[in-house]
Amino acid sequence: MGDLVKLPNIGKKIEEQLEQVGVETPAELAKLGSRKVFERIMTIDETSCINKLYALEGAILGMRWHDLPENEKMALKEYYLSLK
Repeated sequence: MGDLVKLPNIGKKIEEQLEQVGVETPAELAKLGSRKVFERIMTIDETSCINKLYALEGAILGMRWHDLPENEKMALKEYYLSLK
């Protein structure tokens, strides 16, 4: 396991997906942002749900996704729905 799994919300499976799409460090995750990384993950796992998007954003911010501010969750939800 690498450094990604040390972030909040990132377990072994998500870490593996991140590595599959070319994201290998927390810095790369932060630089790309949750939305772009989520789009990449969707190319290898079409079943990815909004909770994974929340998890990525929370990981970048260093918090559990449940604690994301409501306005950020709403913005992420709008983005997620635009992908459908």
